[in-house]
Amino acid sequence: MNRPTAAIILAAGKSTRMVTDLPKVLHEVCGRPMLAYVIDACRAAGIGRIICVVGYRKDEVIKAFADDPDLIWVEQAEQRGTGHAAMVCGDALTDFDGNLLVIAGDMPLLRTETLELLVQRHEKERSAVTLATAMLDVPTGYGRIVRDEYGNLEGIVEESDCTEPQRRIKEINPSYYCFDKKLLFQALEDVRPDNVKGEYYITDALKILIKNGHRAVAVTAVAAEDAMGINSRQQLAEVGRIMQDRIQRNLMCNGVTIVDPSNTWIDIRAEIGQDTVIYPFTYIHGKVKIGKHCIVGPFAYLRDGTALDNDVVAGVFIELKNTIMGKGTRARHLSYIGDARIGQRVNVGAGTIFANFDGHQIQQSTVGDETYIGNGSILVAPLTVEAGQQIAHGSVVRQHDNGSRDGSS
Repeated sequence: MNRPTAAIILAAGKSTRMVTDLPKVLHEVCGRPMLAYVIDACRAAGIGRIICVVGYRKDEVIKAFADDPDLIWVEQAEQRGTGHAAMVCGDALTDFDGNLLVIAGDMPLLRTETLELLVQRHEKERSAVTLATAMLDVPTGYGRIVRDEYGNLEGIVEESDCTEPQRRIKEINPSYYCFDKKLLFQALEDVRPDNVKGEYYITDALKILIKNGHRAVAVTAVAAEDAMGINSRQQLAEVGRIMQDRIQRNLMCNGVTIVDPSNTWIDIRAEIGQDTVIYPFTYIHGKVKIGKHCIVGPFAYLRDGTALDNDVVAGVFIELKNTIMGKGTRARHLSYIGDARIGQRVNVGAGTIFANFDGHQIQQSTVGDETYIGNGSILVAPLTVEAGQQIAHGSVVRQHDNGSRDGSS
């Protein structure tokens, strides 16, 4: 990128079709808010200044990204269209001159490579605006790309304003734009809400630029699946399926065996080591770390904060929550292990329960190396079990000053 590039991410909408009180961009896709994916793609493309336009329940959106102080937040108090959303960013860009990306915040499948290509073509063509387009067999829900008889871009028509012939156009606008910042804001001054919805469309700024003799380029650079936005629960599920496929393909390319991908769910934040095997009906949610040569599942549930060292088994009907398990530890059958720190080469017998909640607060258990925990045992936190202990089958273990158990069946 020769010129500096900034980005406006449109994240102000409510989305009535989602039937939700939560801001649309905070709905999660594979463990992260959909807006996070768009921000990450911008960052990976080397975009330094990122402006997020928020409106509906804006405080919740800003709070969700409180750990990212470099984001710039601009409020669109009244949602009056995409063009209006760009207009309200004027004050945040008074000192900026360069390329300006305008991107929808509900498109988590956006790839960094698409943004890089878009900016590269924009600079190469020296255009006032460059947009990425996609070809869809079923273009319902998207604005259509209108070209002249020579293939030159004439404009974009929002679906609600399309004529019947325009509705049959399969080239669509996924809402990835790269503008010359100064020219965009000049054009926005002439945009009027003279359309079915009475909104200010950013696509009208494109028409004005073309009318005024500026160069506009449309690049068919977006794969059909990458163009998917989210406006309904059905689309949320479909995008989640595609993202899950990407996550699992990446893991398998890096040496992880996933026996049945269609019946496995893995959070995008999870880290899994080489030669680990994930059996069917396993659900891995949150920031989970799994080492090398582990066995997980079938029917395992690994929750946020869990970390497995190498050669660990978390087998059938095992739930792990905020638990660390040392190298070579085995929990093969029917156990709940919550808020535990378990050492190396520990055997957790079938039916073992770590009772981590005392009715008021979560408590932690620590189990030393090479401990044997018999079947059907209950370990009542807070608890420390010293290394090398043997706990009889069916024991209920509570903490004493010496760390011994106080009862067994």
